[in-house]
Amino acid sequence: MQSDKTTLKDLSIFGANAAESVFGLLDHTVTHAGREALKKHVLHPPDSLDRLIQIQAVIKYWYNHPQNWPDSISNGTLVMLEKFFETADHAVTPASPINVLLGNFFQKLLNKNEYHFTQFSLTHLADLLKGVLRLTEILNEENVPELLRNQLETMKEDTKHRLTEEILRIDKNTSFRDMANLGFKVRREMKNHVFRLMAGFALLDAWHSLALATLKNNWHFPELLPAFPITYTAEGIYHPLLKSAVSYDISFVAGRNFLLLTGANMSGKTTFMRALGVNATLAHIGSGVCARKCSIGFMEGIITNMHVEDDLLKGESYFFAEVQRIKMTAQKLQHTGPLLVLMDELFKGTNVHDAYECTRAVVEGLLQRPNHIMVLSTHLYEVAQHFSNRSDIIFNHFVTELSANGNYRFTYELKNGISNDRIGYRILQKEGVIDLLKGYNK
Repeated sequence: MQSDKTTLKDLSIFGANAAESVFGLLDHTVTHAGREALKKHVLHPPDSLDRLIQIQAVIKYWYNHPQNWPDSISNGTLVMLEKFFETADHAVTPASPINVLLGNFFQKLLNKNEYHFTQFSLTHLADLLKGVLRLTEILNEENVPELLRNQLETMKEDTKHRLTEEILRIDKNTSFRDMANLGFKVRREMKNHVFRLMAGFALLDAWHSLALATLKNNWHFPELLPAFPITYTAEGIYHPLLKSAVSYDISFVAGRNFLLLTGANMSGKTTFMRALGVNATLAHIGSGVCARKCSIGFMEGIITNMHVEDDLLKGESYFFAEVQRIKMTAQKLQHTGPLLVLMDELFKGTNVHDAYECTRAVVEGLLQRPNHIMVLSTHLYEVAQHFSNRSDIIFNHFVTELSANGNYRFTYELKNGISNDRIGYRILQKEGVIDLLKGYNK
């Protein structure tokens, strides 16, 4: 599944504030390298159903076996080892005879920084090896996912070095002479091995992070299905960034792949669509999703048309920017793989008549693309009414309770049918805008 920058922004996948981004919910990594591996995984999800199923199996393993994760490897471990090997060009000789004769006590006095740097670095290397060796004990278990087994077997091979046992024996009593000589040999012989181990651990850190996110947020793993027939069904699906999120049941299947969503502004349409997009993203990186139950077919990508921006420098109007985004969407829909297309209040940059004509034309065109899952929201009641006799369109609306005294309340309840709620003027009145413009003072 692929998503462009606009879609990632519309769905709040990344953000400067972790608390306001989906990535912030996913990131339980213990290393910076693991965080970068996780980010890369989210940006470039598996490109096939088989690969996705393999990754989901690994994440399920860590979800069910959190006790098997080692605690000896930290971010400091990897940072220190990178620094240690970066100094290799300046430390290419073993301990000199004079250094050896000086003995451990005098070495600590005369070469305090070098002594502690070498000791600290090799201790971290020992921690890395201990953590990896503990991970490789998983290979003795039955029913270990194939992808995890392959990764651990590769890492196990890199621990099979003649210096491994000597590194694992390091303690506070190890002499400077032994430490210096071992450091020299490690730099000369083990750099590639250690860097492969760190890269392997970073990948495991990313997968383990998704398992922790699923566990801590009480998410559930979806059933992953082939691309066709198109499927996206869920019970109790909701948006993970909302503290008191309302959940919904959805069902998109072949022949019922287009949802036309109506309701007043602020009634919940955009949040609902974002929930669909976010959870499709979570499913396609192998994570659990925010739903009691979910089945989803493998998709080629997600396209959103939500917060289109004009370009002052290019002299492009908001409406032209909207047209360009729809054009890109139409081009993507030529592909054979299923897409999830989320379109929110199209053509806000033009007058009501043009918006109606353009939206109706887009809907007619989208209905010719049965191999994709599409949701279009509109507050133009007339557009929905125009297509009300189509059995291949799902019509849902968000409820707004209106009282006789002009008040309103959003229930965020999703019901079948078409809404004709119009509350824009009521909002202006309730917020006192009309009175302010009239110069009314209470």
